[in-house]
Amino acid sequence: MATRKGYGQVERQHMAAPHTGQVYGQLPALNADGTPIAQLENGQFLKYDIANGKAGIGTASDGKEWFLVYNEEKLYDERRQNHKDFAMLASDMSDGKIFPRLLKTNVGDIFTTNTFRTASTTSNDTTTYGNTVSGPDDVITIPDIAAGDYVVINDEGWLEGVGSTLPETTGIIFQAVPHFTQMNLPQGVTAPAYTLPDRQFAVKLQRIQ
Repeated sequence: MATRKGYGQVERQHMAAPHTGQVYGQLPALNADGTPIAQLENGQFLKYDIANGKAGIGTASDGKEWFLVYNEEKLYDERRQNHKDFAMLASDMSDGKIFPRLLKTNVGDIFTTNTFRTASTTSNDTTTYGNTVSGPDDVITIPDIAAGDYVVINDEGWLEGVGSTLPETTGIIFQAVPHFTQMNLPQGVTAPAYTLPDRQFAVKLQRIQ
């Protein structure tokens, strides 16, 4: 098991969405009952539901595709330019709603993240926030995911490892791939198990379905 401090992070290594225009950010993040989703971290997934005017969780059988939450924080204080991770809070928004930026993932896309369905090792309000941290100083436990393991999106919009056997699903499937896959490392050099700016544990994923 690995641990993570703070909110989830995402690094885009190879994603088509920013270049193909498959970026969506016009709908508010709402729960099924229409109330605002209280908190969003990068690396979560939401469904972009134009018909109902919201980005939300939906159900596994609704036929809508999951989109990756990839927000950017606007920093107006130069002293905070190295702010590594953050969460968007509905309570911080002028109208009480988060309008997340969502990226479509395509087969072959590669990104690195530490945002997985997690178990908190400190206090965590799961009713409000789901399986995530409630504050920037919370520490969470991340399940082990080895290179080659498969990862899916659960019904709550969180990445979840499902082991080394290809799952039987028509939904999105990611596979954990080795770090530095396009580098020939000298003999005896070990690739580190992290790629995030603050050197935290993370997993590099490639969409295979």
